[in-house]
Amino acid sequence: MELGAFSVSLTVKDIKVSHEFYKKLGFKDFHGDLSKNWIIMKSGDHTIGLFQGMLEKNTLTFNPGWDQNAKELDSFTDARVIQRHLKEKGVELVSEADETSKGPASFLLLDPDGNPILIDQHV
Repeated sequence: MELGAFSVSLTVKDIKVSHEFYKKLGFKDFHGDLSKNWIIMKSGDHTIGLFQGMLEKNTLTFNPGWDQNAKELDSFTDARVIQRHLKEKGVELVSEADETSKGPASFLLLDPDGNPILIDQHV
């Protein structure tokens, strides 16, 4: 089971201040729109998302179907397959993807310490 590309999605108080801070650490804009209060930044293979007013907590994010540069993979484990696997293992989900759908889908779970994990498939 492949979870896909990994990033940390950070909930920030002031997107502009956080954006400038992470630029000083060497992160560069990759995707997003500061005027809409979100931006994805990269430093080498490391990816972070900055989100103002969109997330309740910092979130671990996995994107099935993408490599670390958001390029679509030829072969990957669909989010619904991952979801079924986790449910079979007794993992409780906060939200679920529609298992009858195809293409983009997402679901959310919490680790034992309450940290959100978002499985967010865009393809």
